[in-house]
Amino acid sequence: MEHLDHFSHEHVLSLVQLQPRQENSNEKDEDEEEEEEDGVEYGDDLWVKEDDEFGICEMCKEEIYWFHLCYYSCKDCNYSLHKLCAQVPKTIQDHPLHPGHDLTLSQKYQLYDPDFKFEGTVDSGWICDICNIWRSNFYNYHCYICKFTMDIICATMSEQKMDHPSHPDHQLQRNFSPMITSCYACGDKHSGTFFQCTTCSWFKIHLDCCLLPAKLLIQQFTNGSFSHSHMLTLSYYFPYIEQKEKFLPTCRVCEEPFTFKKWLYKCDRCRYYAHVSCATSRNEAFMSYLTYARLGETYKNFKDHDYPNLICCPFPDESFNLLMLYFINKGEVPITGKIDGDMFSHEHPLFLFNTEESLLNKSDSLHDPVNRVQLLCNGCVRPVTDIPFYKCSQHSCDFVLHEWCTRLPSEIHDHHDHPEHTLVLLQKAPTDFLGMFWCKICGIPCNGFAYGCKQCEYYVDVNCGFLPDVITHAAHPNHLLQRFKPSASQTRERCRACFCVTERIGYYCPSCDFFLHNYCALLLPGTIRHKYDKHPLSLRYHPAENHASEYFCEICEDECDPIFCWFYHCSTCASTMHTACAPLKLQCEQSTSSYIAKGIFMFYNVKFGRRYTIRDHKHHVTFVQGINADGQCRVCHQQLQYSMIFKCFGCKYAIHIGCFSESQLDSST
Repeated sequence: MEHLDHFSHEHVLSLVQLQPRQENSNEKDEDEEEEEEDGVEYGDDLWVKEDDEFGICEMCKEEIYWFHLCYYSCKDCNYSLHKLCAQVPKTIQDHPLHPGHDLTLSQKYQLYDPDFKFEGTVDSGWICDICNIWRSNFYNYHCYICKFTMDIICATMSEQKMDHPSHPDHQLQRNFSPMITSCYACGDKHSGTFFQCTTCSWFKIHLDCCLLPAKLLIQQFTNGSFSHSHMLTLSYYFPYIEQKEKFLPTCRVCEEPFTFKKWLYKCDRCRYYAHVSCATSRNEAFMSYLTYARLGETYKNFKDHDYPNLICCPFPDESFNLLMLYFINKGEVPITGKIDGDMFSHEHPLFLFNTEESLLNKSDSLHDPVNRVQLLCNGCVRPVTDIPFYKCSQHSCDFVLHEWCTRLPSEIHDHHDHPEHTLVLLQKAPTDFLGMFWCKICGIPCNGFAYGCKQCEYYVDVNCGFLPDVITHAAHPNHLLQRFKPSASQTRERCRACFCVTERIGYYCPSCDFFLHNYCALLLPGTIRHKYDKHPLSLRYHPAENHASEYFCEICEDECDPIFCWFYHCSTCASTMHTACAPLKLQCEQSTSSYIAKGIFMFYNVKFGRRYTIRDHKHHVTFVQGINADGQCRVCHQQLQYSMIFKCFGCKYAIHIGCFSESQLDSST
């Protein structure tokens, strides 16, 4: 009936129709397509927030929700009734929960004692014989014969059903009494009201999950601790095939994986996924506090004045250097005097470039990867992007030094990783004629300057010689990351930048279990310039917004994993590069490998390009990285790709450096 004159209210009640919730769809409707055709992007502000609550029923005292489909409401005052409650009879015969006797509807508890001929009502309260819940001034059905009483909710439980889009084949029926059990939708344990499919007994969802909004902005539910610029859409499943195609993403709030049958919130325009409990902050308060400290808007756990020289990573661009900051923090200004010849025994004089005019006079250029100009320091093997610096006066020699690399201390005492002996500065490690060594801290090969202990054959590159005790990183803001080396008894840590497990020294936040390799933290700048893109590429820790499609590296053309591995990305051009495929060494850009495309480039600390004259070969050979076109080694007949090799550009001669002996060397240039 459109209008109802109900005994519980003095005014006429009108029927209000509710719109049932439709199944979510990622497809755009015709209106959206028309807006995009007109050049107007469909914005999230056009979404209207769903109103899932429509007041409280005055008979059962429960909320009126969308799945009730309709309800009765008074236009003159704030009075509403469920349609089911409004139509209950005043007398019920043979109710399934109390057959044989008549049940009478009343708002108070009815008393009747046949021995004393006493009859009346009680306002103080009573207990429902079905759900055992204490009620007061609550509609109920009462049996005068056996004093059986049940509230109106239990009396109508078998008729309380809903059609939910997550289970379209069958109706869901409300359970008779509140319970504590696992919810099929979210997988968590809840207490309270559940709706269950009578056909599929395993499908049981909590009322809170039934009422989850079809779309939400996560920052509205997490108080800004987690934010995303687009609306998230409720999805009722996440097939494993789809997860695998997206590199098995984890929840952006708790970092736990997804179960394909559990509901989640996902962004249709980005690769952003979150559990329903995480997106709506339904976790316990204590667990929510820990979760927010891990991934969201972390709360600062240190005071700035306690760390005046704190290094903040990533460095803005490739011009910044750990050694440069080391001397800046010491308060030392650049020097322009002569280099100590005893410390740097180079065979040729070194010329100081300290003005733009000096660069022009010598026809030299600073490092510029966009214009394919390479200038690498022989000390720290980092690009020289600014003056002052020193360069060999011989045009054919590529020996270059940053100004700060000329001031490296000759010794390091009590080094954190090798405190037993003093580490001495070595211009060339005594390992082979190339001075090639594998750093004991980062494990990366290097042919630059080293700090070493010859007694223990312990060598580290000059950057690892000055690792700071603590840093901060934009990937985990506001928390100090402490220098950390897992002991043999500890579990190996997984780096958040490259997702590789390691036992090497890194930086760790113990309260959040956040770990970074020292080289991933310190050697990956925030922005880079590359000859393949006219815009700067920024370092990304998560999938980029407004980029729901696949990520393919512009260099190696392999697919990127934006979930577990950091990458460089240009939002303007939608260009993507592995962090290892965008090195600063130009001769290495032409080829990389998927197994080294995580973290930093394998030969980040190697300066290639020096030429050598060898016996029994008429041409010079050049020290380079092998590529696929180089074929096989002349000595061991193994592939040369992704290895350090000697290569002749005049013919097809090429060998591994390990297959070359120093006795074959005639000279170097």
